[in-house]
Amino acid sequence: MSKIKFWLKDHIPYFIVLFLLILLFFAAFWPRILVFIKPGEAGVIYRLLTKGTVTDYIFPEGLHVILPIDTMYIYDTRMQVILHDFEVLTKAGLPIMLTLAVRYQPIYELLGVLHQKVGPDYPDKIILPQIESVLRQNIGGLTPEDVYTNREGVLSDIITLALEEVGRKYIHVDDIIIRSVELPESVRASIEEKLVNEQQFLAYNFKLQREEQEAERKRIEAGGIRDYQKIITPTLNENLLKWQGIQATLELSESPNSKVVVIGAGEDGLPIILGGQ
Repeated sequence: MSKIKFWLKDHIPYFIVLFLLILLFFAAFWPRILVFIKPGEAGVIYRLLTKGTVTDYIFPEGLHVILPIDTMYIYDTRMQVILHDFEVLTKAGLPIMLTLAVRYQPIYELLGVLHQKVGPDYPDKIILPQIESVLRQNIGGLTPEDVYTNREGVLSDIITLALEEVGRKYIHVDDIIIRSVELPESVRASIEEKLVNEQQFLAYNFKLQREEQEAERKRIEAGGIRDYQKIITPTLNENLLKWQGIQATLELSESPNSKVVVIGAGEDGLPIILGGQ
């Protein structure tokens, strides 16, 4: 026992050195040994001595212990937004600038494959180039006016096509929002002037159609009056007119403003109403 004590006493400096070396080792490599994955994130590990990138297991949120020779890659799995300007040429060869906001997130189950095939900078390698390719292929056949006014939803259809294309690459693209469409100033002014003229022309046509309809209504009304007079004139005689006068007098006499009715005192024997207010 005494020999062991003497041996330990003689080797205490070595133990101290070893302990310090271990502390230095952990101080230097603890960020590579202890990996904390925050909420909304996931990890993909690369194992140096075994099979490389692990594609069949995704590290969830929390604290994980790994070998210092391995590497953990952290991915944001929440919905993200990237704002980008795309310059494309229209049918007339004129440049047009589209500012798009892309809402996307990586597919959780495919993070390992995404990391192995593409890498952490997948927005610049997949999302933006794919959208730009779709825009160039389709906008090249449109006029600047078609794009600027989104005539018949052509620009919206192109954005939908871009959504479908990007969604095939380990990524879920929730939406692509058109923030702005910019044309050369001279082209934009020309298109806006044309649109104003078209609206004025439509307003003039509407007013013209309304006047034509009103004129047609008046012609129909006049024709009806003319036909009525042709029908009623042969049936009019003195007795009928007196009878209609009596009926009108009776209706007036029942009015609250009528006071005195003198029967047979008027011209042609028609009643006279006195005291009207």
